[in-house]
Amino acid sequence: MPFLLIDFPAFKPIAIEIGPFAIRWYALAYICGIVFGWLYARSLLKKERLWGGPAPMSLVQIDDFILWVTLGIILGGRTGYVLFYNLPFFIDHPAAIFKLWEGGMSFHGGFLGCVVAVMWFAYRNGISILSLGDITTAVAPVGLLLGRIANFINGELWGRATDPSLPWAMIFPNDHTQLPRHPSQLYEAGMEGILLFTVLAIMIRFGALKRPGMILGAFILIYGLSRIAGEHFREPDTQLGFLLGDWLTMGMLLSIPMLIVGLILIVLAVRRGAPKPAKAIR
Repeated sequence: MPFLLIDFPAFKPIAIEIGPFAIRWYALAYICGIVFGWLYARSLLKKERLWGGPAPMSLVQIDDFILWVTLGIILGGRTGYVLFYNLPFFIDHPAAIFKLWEGGMSFHGGFLGCVVAVMWFAYRNGISILSLGDITTAVAPVGLLLGRIANFINGELWGRATDPSLPWAMIFPNDHTQLPRHPSQLYEAGMEGILLFTVLAIMIRFGALKRPGMILGAFILIYGLSRIAGEHFREPDTQLGFLLGDWLTMGMLLSIPMLIVGLILIVLAVRRGAPKPAKAIR
């Protein structure tokens, strides 16, 4: 092995095991992402100054929404993977669709599942769809960060082959080529998790939640840019490869509409302006 290569850490696939009960790292990432996101959402709702008045939903409502968004993430994520990434296989093996423990989730599908959950819950509870979307996407980078770290721990979704002289190049145990590769899971964790969370948190600190749709639009736009950037270092899925030449991947293609939608939401939020506080009755 070249001198500068980093040995891939020998992680066990199971994070917690008590007798016959076992939780894998990917499942733990989903659980912790949802729990931490829920706690962060509650903390944002308690601060009226961030909203320019009472929050658009109650703590009880956000507690109820957790189940909805969890179902949206799981059902949408799996459906997206089946449709976007491996449809021929699942047509031949339909029973495999339900084998979630074998992996295979799509962020773009999960995002669409969340959109459906947000719209449905907001309609049923008389809540602003944009404001619920803002609070949902404000906490989403927490789950994205943990999910990408779980990808790294599992030694999956690795990066493209690179020069062995790259100080942080790694050889992943499950890679049959055994080539030195970018640890692209960590790049994505930094961009989609840490960077995105930080930018949104700063925007919230400066009053973005007072303009419904602003955080939602910023999340969609920045995630799209981050995903496209990350795809330049990530190895395309084996069953798909490159869609055009040696640069366009499915992740990039699915992210392009996000750039457009994100920009539209931001422009509309700016034009709409912050809601004016109600005048006191004298």
